[in-house]
Amino acid sequence: MAVISNATTIIDAGAISVAKGALTHIKTLTASSSGTLTFHHGTSDVILDSTYKHYMFEFINIHPSSNDSYFTFQANAVGESGFNETITSSMFRAYNKEDSSANALSYENGDYDLDQETVFQVLNDSVGTDTDQSTCGRLMIFEPSSTVFVKHWAYQGVENAADDKVQNTHTTGYFNTTAALDEFQFKMNTGNMDTGSIKLYGVS
Repeated sequence: MAVISNATTIIDAGAISVAKGALTHIKTLTASSSGTLTFHHGTSDVILDSTYKHYMFEFINIHPSSNDSYFTFQANAVGESGFNETITSSMFRAYNKEDSSANALSYENGDYDLDQETVFQVLNDSVGTDTDQSTCGRLMIFEPSSTVFVKHWAYQGVENAADDKVQNTHTTGYFNTTAALDEFQFKMNTGNMDTGSIKLYGVS
């Protein structure tokens, strides 16, 4: 028995026959005592326009130079500078310490959830500088080239924190602008990114 939607066969004899979304690698930036890593459409082969409606940044072992640092990001609209777009956001996370002395699931406010603010958004906090400590994750940006809707984004990441705990962090929000966004910057709130890489993909 087949499942058909709008004259397209989706499932036939138990097999899915519709092509699923594919990732197209666009650019990789690698940190080496870097203060910032920036992706700007039209620069160094970066694509951040209507070619794709959905973009994904992948963070691999971002390791800071300063202990207990926050990994953050911001954006620029086309033709603008300053990385100060207006953001509304929320964050929650679960954590467990290596020695099981503390664990929790909590909503995070204060510096983490922004209320129409133009500062850099925290994605993960308390990243440690021990040789085995880093943060990894993925950030989805939905239709940044739209000139009709605000720009939604969603982050999910994991880190080995400065106080020896694993944190699973979920941060979501939107840039409250209908202007197209074409530039995204990533940095620690203090010090540099010693090592690690950020990959940009287009999702089709």
